[in-house]
Formats: sequence, C-alpha cells, structure tokens
Amino acid sequence: MPGAEGARTGTAAQPCVVLVHGLWMNATALRVLQMRLRSDGFNVVRFGYPTVRAGLDEAAAQLSQRLKALDVEEKNIVAHSLGGLVALRTLELYPDSRVRRIVLLGSPVAGSLSGRRLASFRAGRLLLGANSHVWGERHPVRVPAGVEVGVIAGTAPVGLGRLVGKLPPPHDGAVSVAETELDDARDTLLLRVSHSAMLFSASVAWQTRHFLRHGCFAHDATH
Repeated sequence: MPGAEGARTGTAAQPCVVLVHGLWMNATALRVLQMRLRSDGFNVVRFGYPTVRAGLDEAAAQLSQRLKALDVEEKNIVAHSLGGLVALRTLELYPDSRVRRIVLLGSPVAGSLSGRRLASFRAGRLLLGANSHVWGERHPVRVPAGVEVGVIAGTAPVGLGRLVGKLPPPHDGAVSVAETELDDARDTLLLRVSHSAMLFSASVAWQTRHFLRHGCFAHDATH
C-alpha cells in the first residue's frame, strides 16, 4: 500500500515526520534520511507514490489519506523535488491544521527548466508520465496558513538535468536555486550538495532536523 513503508504509530503527543520522495524514486530512497532523523528522536514514516502513473492531484489525495491516518497532535513533512509540489498541493486541496512545518529539498516550486525541456520531447513525456504537464505550467504556490516552510537548495552542479541542456547557475544538477525560491518561506538555505545527494547528505539531515525543531536553519553551522 502506498505510504506505509517504515511506519510507526508513535503516540498522540509525539510529533511525526512524513518523508515524500521525488520523481522516478520510491520510498526506499528515503531510508537513509529516515534513519538519520529517527536517530535524532523523530517518529518518521516514508510515503511512497507512483510518480509516473499518478498525477499531482492523485498523489496529493494519497498523501492526504496518509496524513489523516496518523493519530498525532503534530505532523511535519520533509519532501524532495517533485515531492515538495505534492506536499504543497496536498495542503492546498486538503488543509490539515496539525501540519506544523515543511522542509522542501530541491523542490522546483517556481518551475523546472529541465522538466520543460524534457516534456518537449515525446520520449521525455513518456518518462514524465502523468506529471509531464506539471513542468510546463506555472501555478502560484502558496504556503498554507499556519505552516512554516523551510527551503534547502543545492549548489553542486552534478545531475541528469544537465543532459537536456545548461541550467542557470547556481543549480544542483537538476534544479536551479531560483526555481526553489518560495516567497512565503520561513527560511532558505543553500548547501553544496547535488539534487539526488540531498537524500543521503548528513548536512541536509542535520539542517532539516534543526528547522523541524526551531523553525529556522543553522546558517552558521559547520555541519
């Protein structure tokens, strides 16, 4: 069942973190980040969804059901790449007053040049599947009321996005920093990490933990 991987019920008083993966991935890709956040005392579950077969609204409906099933007083979301769009769309369609904080990891909330280029080819549209249209559309992305959002953007230019053309620097190999900018974000942090490596980076995990606990990143930290 989508979204059930690594679930722990926890207690109603224990905050829960839901991890959401990006395009062409599944919940297994979130295992390292899950372990790192669990070692810091968080109750962490991984949410999986079919990124090619399920459109944005379908994935949002699935994530909403997963969030509703968590019997906790406080919920947080950490979402990578396309997963960030899924998370924000979920709360737009299905508001949840118990969601307190969201951390977006390399999420192209302001559009994706790589995605638009790939969607311009028939083979690319097949690879993107039900979400091929997402990259060509520009919808206003709003931060849900009462939710604090932190944005982590990568600046190590290594990734598959470069195969479909140059990206404006700085970028993480798939998404440019400008494409991660969210007007109503509580805090934004740039780290020297590539797009896919965000899920395995100790620094990203540490900064994510800091935002989840304090509502801001540790900009002067050496982690």
